[in-house]
Amino acid sequence: MGRLIQADRRATLTEITTRYNRGMQQSICEATKRTTLRRMGYNSRRPHRVPLISTTNRKKRLQFARAHQNWTVEDWKNVAWSDESRHLLRHSDGRVRIWRKQNENMDSSCLVTTVQAGGGVMVWGMFSWHTLGPLVRIGHRLNATAYLSIVSDHVHPFMTTMYPSSDGYFQQDNAPCHKARIISNWFLEHDNEFTVLKWTPQSPDLNPIEQCLPTFFSYCTPKIFLHCFQYP
Repeated sequence: MGRLIQADRRATLTEITTRYNRGMQQSICEATKRTTLRRMGYNSRRPHRVPLISTTNRKKRLQFARAHQNWTVEDWKNVAWSDESRHLLRHSDGRVRIWRKQNENMDSSCLVTTVQAGGGVMVWGMFSWHTLGPLVRIGHRLNATAYLSIVSDHVHPFMTTMYPSSDGYFQQDNAPCHKARIISNWFLEHDNEFTVLKWTPQSPDLNPIEQCLPTFFSYCTPKIFLHCFQYP
């Protein structure tokens, strides 16, 4: 029975019962199958969503972890985290359920990979251990020119105020607009004021702001979003 689960984690209880009963002299019902699976430690759960990461980027993530394995909490307090996030006004119901044991939540067969999607309200924000930073609505597609305005108007004053000793690190992901030449040149001109943290690709799970922005969006009502559209 366990082999049936491991062969197809997304099979429904009906499918599992049907497959089990094939070739059996005495068949069992779904209720019995459900009870048996629970006794074995299996329950129907939502799969964790994780980014689809290439082998190359897996190695880079490991290198990043090793390079920072000796950082203390005090070291991480000097990092200001940033990210863009899009809130979809309409969500497609792509939820699935799987069968797994309690300690199998991160097993590769129990995960659902995610990809980015468009549509909705897009914002950029930042924060650090010490305080919340600005939250900026992006009224159009974020390109290098628009991001330069964010960096100069919001990142720079935040970093120089929060880290006057020039010991702060600014975190950004590897989006194309973040890596544009005009952005890199701007950071080089201000490298005596703070340091840009060299970020590993495809690592939203390492950025705490990824957990904060969805929480913020969950408290926003349609009226708030309508207000954002009318008053950029």
